[in-house]
Amino acid sequence: MTLQELGESLHGCQRCKLSRLGRSQVVFGTGNPKADVMFVGEAPGFHEDRQGEPFVGAAGKLLNDLLQSAGLSRNEVYIANVIKCRPPDNRDPEPDEVETCKPFLLQQIDLIKPKLVCTLGNWATQTILEKKVGITKVRGQAFRLKDFVVFPLLHPAAALHQGSLREPLHEDFRKLKAYLEQAKNPAPANQAAQPAASAERQPAQMDLFGS
Repeated sequence: MTLQELGESLHGCQRCKLSRLGRSQVVFGTGNPKADVMFVGEAPGFHEDRQGEPFVGAAGKLLNDLLQSAGLSRNEVYIANVIKCRPPDNRDPEPDEVETCKPFLLQQIDLIKPKLVCTLGNWATQTILEKKVGITKVRGQAFRLKDFVVFPLLHPAAALHQGSLREPLHEDFRKLKAYLEQAKNPAPANQAAQPAASAERQPAQMDLFGS
């Protein structure tokens, strides 16, 4: 199955109650289908539900600026959400909704084969890491899974709703930029080892963007 075929198979999806609770359409995902870097958010909001594309409202505009600050462009990454339909009044996804949609997110990742998956906020981070972790504990750090590296970030919408999170969000993307630069230009193998405390936070980056 191709990414396009997967998206078409979810058109008009009726698998969970969100299909009956006012969503306009399924918001599958957008971007480069062969992206090295993928961003995963929580769920579509009002504007996303209307336009059928993730991150097109105020949070999307902020995300575009953050991508640029990290040396990325929207057309070179892929953007999706854990939940493909807008929950009523933008409420948090419910466990059964996550369990229904999670397989399709994992299929997206399997088809795109990104080397780095940036999770935005608690829901995406917990879904991908499969651990009940708080975003404030893991943000700005890299975690190597079997097939890709996970890099949790604060959600842009959180910074819009809580101004005190704006600077931490920008800090997250500065760390992402540094990580990407280090991944593309790994330190020589004979370079002196880092202190253990900082080395523990560094995943095996050498092959992240290698052939």
